[in-house]
Amino acid sequence: MIEEFKIRLGFENGGALPVIHIAGEITSEAEEEIVQSYDSIPTDKKIRVILNFTETSYINSAGIATLISLITKSSETQGKIEFAGLNTHFRKVMDIVGLTDFVLIHDSLQSALTQS
Repeated sequence: MIEEFKIRLGFENGGALPVIHIAGEITSEAEEEIVQSYDSIPTDKKIRVILNFTETSYINSAGIATLISLITKSSETQGKIEFAGLNTHFRKVMDIVGLTDFVLIHDSLQSALTQS
């Protein structure tokens, strides 16, 4: 069953920390919305951006390419992308494709929010 893709941008820790909540399937159809969410974050708040995967059900190679482009964009401006809430399978996929070398991974959104 295909789960509808949904994305929501929120600001945690008193509005200082952007969190992009991703739900459903991350495929090529999700790319534009993910990039737009990231681009809509004010420049001064892009130092650290968390992607919350707690409700993500599927990711394919196009979805991984989107994540790579976000990581590249953020590094060009000395920012950091962090992942939170990856299930065991997604964590293994991120490790296999090498993304774990470029992002900090938190077990949960809560643990990401408590780190500074």
